[in-house]
Amino acid sequence: MAVRVCMTLLVILLSGIVHSDDLVTSPLPATDELATKTLTTPHNMTNSTTVPPTTPHNTTNSTTVPPTTPHNTTNSTTVHPTTPHNTTNSTTVPPTTPHNTTNSTTVPPTTPHHNVTNSTTEAPTTAHTNATSVPTAPPTTPPVPNPTVGNYDVKSGNATSNVCLLAKMGLQFSFKMNESASFQTVNLNPNVTDVSGTCGSGGKDSSLLLKSDEITVNFVFTNVSQKFHLHALTFSVNVGNGNVFNVSNNNLSLWEASVGSSYMCKKEQSYNITDKLTLNTFELRVQPFGVQNNKFNTAEDCVADDPDNFVIPIAVGVALAVLVIIVLLAYLIGRKRSQLSGYQQFDS
Repeated sequence: MAVRVCMTLLVILLSGIVHSDDLVTSPLPATDELATKTLTTPHNMTNSTTVPPTTPHNTTNSTTVPPTTPHNTTNSTTVHPTTPHNTTNSTTVPPTTPHNTTNSTTVPPTTPHHNVTNSTTEAPTTAHTNATSVPTAPPTTPPVPNPTVGNYDVKSGNATSNVCLLAKMGLQFSFKMNESASFQTVNLNPNVTDVSGTCGSGGKDSSLLLKSDEITVNFVFTNVSQKFHLHALTFSVNVGNGNVFNVSNNNLSLWEASVGSSYMCKKEQSYNITDKLTLNTFELRVQPFGVQNNKFNTAEDCVADDPDNFVIPIAVGVALAVLVIIVLLAYLIGRKRSQLSGYQQFDS
C-alpha cells in the first residue's frame, strides 16, 4: 500500500516535471495577442485596461531674444492643444499627448518705422536777407520863417533930419551856388544891418545899401518921366569857408510909382532877379524920391493889394454864363420849330 502511494506520487512528480519543461520551452504569447484574446473572450465582463497616459507636458517654452531696439513688442504665439478624446470603450486608448503647451516666443521685432521719432536737427542755414538799401532822401531843411520887417532911410548930406529915401520891408533871399545845387534861403536881419545910400535929384539915381555880417544888397532906383522904379539890384552872401555868392541884375523894372508918391505892396511877393536868385518881400513900401517931412507920401498899391483885382475874373465868369444861357435858348427854340414843322407835314 505504501509502495502504491509512493509510485503514484512519483508519477505525478515526473509528469509535473515534464509539463514544466514544456512551459519553459514554449514561447510566451505576444502582448497584443493576449490583449486581443482578452478582448475576444466571450464573457460578460468589462475588462478595462487603462493605459496610463503619458505625462501631459505643460511646458512653457519661452525664448526671449533681447530686441535690438527697446520696443515693448510682445508677439505671443499660442498653439492650441489637440482635443483629448474622452472615448469610453472597453479599451481606453491613450490619447495623444495633450500638449497644453504655451509657446511664448518673443520674436525680436524688426526696427519699426512707425513709433520712431527721428529728430534731426539741421544746422540753420544762413538766412539771406537781400536788404536793398533804398537811397534815403536828403533831409529836408525846415522852412525858413518870415523875415523881420525893418525900417530904412537915407539922409542927404550931413543933415541928420533931411531924409531923401524911405523904405520899409522884410527881405528874404533864395539862391543857389551853381546849376546843379539846390536853393538856400537866408533872411536879412535889420537889427544887425548897416544902412547907407545916395539921394537922387535932377536925373540922378537913388540907392539903398544894406549890409550885415553875411549879406550885402544894393537897390538902385531911377527916375524916368516922373516915374520911378527899381532899376538894378546887387546881392552877395558869405556862405562860409571863404565862399561868397555874388549876383546882380541891372535891367529891372519893379516897384513903379509916380515921383512924390510911395510904392506899397503888403502881401508877400516873389521876384526872379536871375535864374540863381529869388527875392521875396514882405510888407513892402518904398519912396526913393520926393520925401517930405521924413514921411511916406500917398501910396500907390501894387496889383496884389488892389481891391479891384477881382473884377476881371468875375466879369469873365459872368460873360461865360450868359453865353451858355444864350446857346441853350437857341437850341430849345430850334428844336421846337423842327417839331412843329414835322407835325404840319404829317397833317398834309
